[in-house]
Amino acid sequence: MPASAAAYSVTPWEISFLDPLRQSRNALIILNQPFSFPLLHRVWQSSTWHACADGGANRLHDVLQDHDGKDLRHLYTPDLIKGDLDSLRNDVGTYYSSRGVRIVHDEDQYSTDLMKCIAALVEDEKTERHVEQHTIVILGGLSGRLDQTVHTLSLLHKLRRSRKRVFVITDDNVAWLLDSGEHRITVDHSTFGPTCGLLPLGIDSTVLTTTGLRWNLTDHPSSFDGMVSTSNHLLPDEPVVTIKTTKPIWWTMELRPIAPPSRRSIEAHDAACCDGHSS
Repeated sequence: MPASAAAYSVTPWEISFLDPLRQSRNALIILNQPFSFPLLHRVWQSSTWHACADGGANRLHDVLQDHDGKDLRHLYTPDLIKGDLDSLRNDVGTYYSSRGVRIVHDEDQYSTDLMKCIAALVEDEKTERHVEQHTIVILGGLSGRLDQTVHTLSLLHKLRRSRKRVFVITDDNVAWLLDSGEHRITVDHSTFGPTCGLLPLGIDSTVLTTTGLRWNLTDHPSSFDGMVSTSNHLLPDEPVVTIKTTKPIWWTMELRPIAPPSRRSIEAHDAACCDGHSS
C-alpha cells in the first residue's frame, strides 16, 4: 500500500438504519422499484424524513393499501413526493394530496427524480442551524433497468464529496461507496451475509487490502480489466471488516430476509403517528 494511503484516517461504518429500536437522523428516499413491507417498515422506522421519487409513491401506496387485508397507508405518510410526475398515478396523487403530502412537480430534464429529492433534502437542511447532515437511505436503485442502476452508482460516486453517508438498499443487498482510504465496517451477521463484494466501478483501478473476509486481499490491484472481488464471504466469527483502498470502490453485502414486523410493532408505530411523533 502506498505511503499516502497508509496515512489516511479510518472511517467507521455501522448500518444502524436497519435496527428497529433506533431512530436516527436518516432521510429515506423511495424509488420506483419493488420492495417488501418488512424492509419498508425497518427503514421507515429509523428515518425522520421520508420522500418518494415520483413513481416511488405508487410503490409505497400499493404495498400498504392491502397488507394482509389491512390498509396501512395512513401509518406511512411521506413528507414529500417530487419529480417530473410522469409516473405518479392519479389515484395515488389524489390520496396523498388529501393527506397533506407536499407534491412538487419539477420539470428539470437535466436531473433525475432521485436527484430532485436529494436537492429538496439539502434545502430542508439549510433551514436548520448547526445540525449535522442526514444519512441518506435510498430504497431501490440496484435492480430493474440497467441505465437507472448505473445512474444510482454514478450519483453516489459524485455525492461522496458532499455527503458523508449515503446507502442503497433492496431486499437482496445493501451497498455504498467507500472513498479512498481505510474503512472499518461493523457487521451484524444476523442481518448480513454471507456473500459480499468490492466493485471497482467508475475508476480505472485500485489497490485493496482487507481483513475479516474469507478471501482477504493484501496490496492487490482490482479493476474491470483485472481482478474483481465478487462472491466473497463474510467470516461469521469476525464482527469487523477492514478495507483499505487507493481509489473509491463499491462495497456490497447480502441482506438476509427480514422477518415481518409483529402486530405490536405496527400498533406502536400507529400510536406514534397518532401522537404526532412520526410523519
